[in-house]
Order: sequence, then C-alpha cells, then structure tokens
Amino acid sequence: MEVQFITSSPDLKGRPELILPEFAFIGRSNCGKSSLINHFLDRNKIAKTSGKPGKTRLLNYFLVEESYYLVDLPGYGFAKVSKDMRARWKELFKKFLTDDERPLAVFHLLDSRHKPTKEDVEFSRLLQDSGHPFAIAATKIDKVGTNVRPAHYQEIIETLGVSSEIPFFPTTAAKRQGRLEMLAWVDALLEAYEQPE
Repeated sequence: MEVQFITSSPDLKGRPELILPEFAFIGRSNCGKSSLINHFLDRNKIAKTSGKPGKTRLLNYFLVEESYYLVDLPGYGFAKVSKDMRARWKELFKKFLTDDERPLAVFHLLDSRHKPTKEDVEFSRLLQDSGHPFAIAATKIDKVGTNVRPAHYQEIIETLGVSSEIPFFPTTAAKRQGRLEMLAWVDALLEAYEQPE
C-alpha cells in the first residue's frame, strides 16, 4: 500500500488543494487510534503512538494509493487540554462533518473494553446527523475475553443508539485483525463515489 504524509492543519483551510474522498479516524484520546491507523495502513510508525493520550492536536492528512486521504483527527475526551482547546476541537469536528466540498466517510473508534462515554455518544449523534457514511471500529478486542465480546459489542451499539445497518468492525492492532474488513468498506465506498449520478 502506497502511503504519503501530506500535511497537518489546525483547521479546514489547511486541507490539501487536491480534492479526493476523505476517510477520517476519530475516537477518544486513549482508544488506540494511532495504533489502528498504523495497522490499517500496514505501517509501523506513520501515525505517532504515545503513552500520553491526546498527542494528535491537528488534522493529519495521508494520501493513500493516490486515490483518497486518510484523516487522523484529534482525539476527544481524555486529553489533558484546556476547556477552550476542547471547545475549539468540538467546533472543528462540527465544521469537518458539515463541509460538503468532498466525499467523506468516518471510522468512529470505540475501546471495546468499556461502555461508551457521554462524549462518545455525543460524537456518534453528530455522525448520525451529518448524513455521511460512518462505521464503528471496536478497538483492542484482544484485551476482551472471546466469550464476552458479543456482549461488549452489543453494549456499544445500544449505548450509541446506532442502526444495526451501520458497519461494525472488531479490531486489534496487536493481533492484526479487522484491517481487511475495513479496507473492503473503503473500497466499496470509493467505487460508489466513482459511479456517475
């Protein structure tokens, strides 16, 4: 897979000039987003991982196979940042989701070990209201017992209040699971984007 880092920007004005479909990764700051992005791209360190949640502070754009952008959005919820910074990030998310200049789809990452937080639910509602395609990626499933995983998945779906039609991908970067299923969803959407209206 050919991957190229393009730019980092604090707002939508700094997005790449070339308009291509965008697939954004968003989740709580300690949900394992950077690890899953590295797994998805089949790279070790293209997205920087850290023991300190909240490392991503900008919109990070990666060009994948010269056909779409993967967008690494700042994590929400856990990061030790000011209330003002959190408010700015929330507004950035809203603007990102309501901008219709280019095709957009979103992977919403949820830590499979825990029940979704109020902020997870709030962001899920923003996604549902946006009208953009989105999918749920349950992270760190290797840390959840096989027998209880279905119950954890059901709790995520019910707490978020999402339709059963929303794609749900159990993933673990550590055990390298979920990547092919996520890539298949991306490919299906790219094919749909290319179809004439």
